[in-house]
Amino acid sequence: MTEIQKVAVLGAGTMGHGIAQLAAQAGYETLLYDVSRPLAENGIRKISENLKVGVDKGKVRLEERDAALGRLTAVDRLDLIGRCELVIEAVPEDLGLKRTLFKQLSELCAATAILASNTSSLSLTEIAAAAQAPERVLGMHFFNPAHLMKLLEIVRAYQTSDATVEAGRAVGARMGKQMIVVNDRPGFASTRLGVVVGLQAIRMLEEGVASAEDIDRAMELGYGYPMGPLRLSDLVGLDVRLAIAEYLYKELGSDAFRPPQLLKQMVRAGKLGRKSGEGFYRYPASSR
Repeated sequence: MTEIQKVAVLGAGTMGHGIAQLAAQAGYETLLYDVSRPLAENGIRKISENLKVGVDKGKVRLEERDAALGRLTAVDRLDLIGRCELVIEAVPEDLGLKRTLFKQLSELCAATAILASNTSSLSLTEIAAAAQAPERVLGMHFFNPAHLMKLLEIVRAYQTSDATVEAGRAVGARMGKQMIVVNDRPGFASTRLGVVVGLQAIRMLEEGVASAEDIDRAMELGYGYPMGPLRLSDLVGLDVRLAIAEYLYKELGSDAFRPPQLLKQMVRAGKLGRKSGEGFYRYPASSR
């Protein structure tokens, strides 16, 4: 593997811009790609806002903020990422979309470039199968918000080489992450466990066991969760939570992953959580 100096992050949304911030703060020259320049530039604006909060709280020095922003470039042309040694995709959770993208990436980038997916549940083995030199494909599953959460889940596809895993771990260490390495199974470790808790919390709300606030408080105060499962579902997006649950239910066949009717109804009603302004809780426009 060649030394990683330049990183591209594909998708400037919630996860993508957070990952790009991590890369830039770790000292990598970083390209943030989205399908239009305004979207990519908006991602960099959000990074700037995050860094300002860090400066205000005394966690980021002014010179560190300026250096990180100086390493970031917004792009809207996929061909511009061809010289990057590491590409991390953070596009929507659609297997067909990711397979198409990884086929393109493997043709654009050098054969030694590492191609990583931030997928939280989809098969890395199927994604890697679409790429040339699939041994350089792995999962780098960050958590929201990426610039604050400590965990990075490294996922080994069937084809992933040991050298690729070690390169991914080295990048994670430079970003200051604590890591686990898991094999490619539906939901990996973190999503599989987290989704079970989240779906059970929705069922409890559906059955009238307790209010959303009290269900969340039970896990926050009783088990040390930093955020209750219903509020976390709002943050993730109820449409995303539903799609992951449907995928895991199909792959694993366990009723633990069967989507609750309440979740389906809320998604149909457009109550998607924080991004729509309402889910299990209501959110002011300033917090979306």
